[in-house]
Amino acid sequence: MSELAADAIPVAVTCRVLKLARQPYYRWLAAPVSAAELVEAHRANALFDAHGDDPEFGYRFLADEAADAGQLMARRTAWRICSANGWFSRFGKKPTRGKGGKVGPPVHDDLVERDFTADAVNTLWLADITEHSTLEGKVYLCAINSAVARRGDVAGCVLHTDRGSQFRSRKHVRALARHSMVGSMGRVGAAGDNAAMESFFSLLQKNVLDRQTWATREDLRIAIVTWIERTYHRRRRQDALGD
Repeated sequence: MSELAADAIPVAVTCRVLKLARQPYYRWLAAPVSAAELVEAHRANALFDAHGDDPEFGYRFLADEAADAGQLMARRTAWRICSANGWFSRFGKKPTRGKGGKVGPPVHDDLVERDFTADAVNTLWLADITEHSTLEGKVYLCAINSAVARRGDVAGCVLHTDRGSQFRSRKHVRALARHSMVGSMGRVGAAGDNAAMESFFSLLQKNVLDRQTWATREDLRIAIVTWIERTYHRRRRQDALGD
């Protein structure tokens, strides 16, 4: 219509021939991109950036990353945008662990090399994530997740993890930088790199997770926190610390 108008054909004539109303055309001419389309574009950009950073993430995690970047949206909206653009998790099902499993590239060098001794507090920390099911769904525990708030000045502390997508995410890397901490990542398939944390998770499994069927996430969360704070931290004797 704009091209025809440039050729001196009145818009009214073109609209009458095409059986269109003039008002919508003039509204579009004034604002070719609607506010809703602009919001959609910004959301798509945020989801695309998150997907490029962590191709393993499904739309739920992508929505969380987009929200952290300032583009808040419902997960249903994130699913619609991701589906329309073909941005799916690299894993169509739960990743296979072991020799056949593929792990993403590290974002930190291995600064520990399986030597987990430390001469002072806040020098070297080890972290990992575990999960357990309830009738409501899964509960995730990141050990460690509240240490910075408790320990205070942690500048220069090395945080060693595996190559899980959570620890390779931009959000995690930004958190390390915010607290002036140094990231470190172990090798693929090296069980010894995470043996200390697996030992802790094994105790948690025996003492809490496998003791009963958990109805709600909150019930299990309280049980985990209670065992860690009341028993593990304060009552359980540690051989490495001279009991």
